[in-house]
Amino acid sequence: MRSQLENAQLFRALHERPGTFIIPNPWDAGTAKLLAAMGFEALATTSLGVANMLGRATVSIEMILRNAREIVAATGLPVSVDLENCGADTPNLASEAIRLAAETGAVGGSIEDSTKNPQSPIYDFSLALERVQAAVEVARSLPIPFTLTARSENFLHGRKDIDDTIKRLQAFEAAGADVLYAPGLYDLATIKTVVSALKKPFNLVMGFADPTLTVEQLSDAGVKRISVGGALSRVALAAFLRCAREMKDNGSFTFVPEMAPIKELRDAFAAITPP
Repeated sequence: MRSQLENAQLFRALHERPGTFIIPNPWDAGTAKLLAAMGFEALATTSLGVANMLGRATVSIEMILRNAREIVAATGLPVSVDLENCGADTPNLASEAIRLAAETGAVGGSIEDSTKNPQSPIYDFSLALERVQAAVEVARSLPIPFTLTARSENFLHGRKDIDDTIKRLQAFEAAGADVLYAPGLYDLATIKTVVSALKKPFNLVMGFADPTLTVEQLSDAGVKRISVGGALSRVALAAFLRCAREMKDNGSFTFVPEMAPIKELRDAFAAITPP
């Protein structure tokens, strides 16, 4: 089993090699093991997936970290943690989430400029930058090469200002963030515009992008890393709701033949031995 340092080095190498890689988003130990058994090289947590799993509209930083620890322990793969706004507004408190993420065994994590306040959803530019600078400082103090992702959330909150988004990402890049991320970009032209303005690796989340885009197209556009956010969780819940509605409304069970084979699941779970 690889050490955390070895996983951190491997995760960095994934961002440095040619081409694009997919980093899918499990929401618990079981889904993490299934993805690992399929051969994915790294995983990223999803705060939305955690909220869905727990039946909550929102989750705390403690819940996010607990879930990260479980996913890290499930597979031994490199894991990056969706830390939302790191659970705090001030730079010093927010940056502490980076240290806590590393303590779960994860080798990467994100900080975003969303406030979680619907009345004022995006931090002012100066505060957003200070938060990233503090997170970088903590990441660099760790005994492993922790991969820090900095996110600009404009497009997810109705602020489709590409110039401000690029300005923020460039500032986060200059501050030392290792990966840049702007969820909510939809079309290939916009994605290309943002990626071409940056020098460091860019993560695209397909949960909000044009679903007809392919890995090949995104690689040609310069995207380094592709995630899906809470999409897998939401698709699984859509199937759950469809089956439940069929039982409730029709009194029928035609979904039963669509079940995942028990042997396939057990084989996948048995193939991945936790550390």
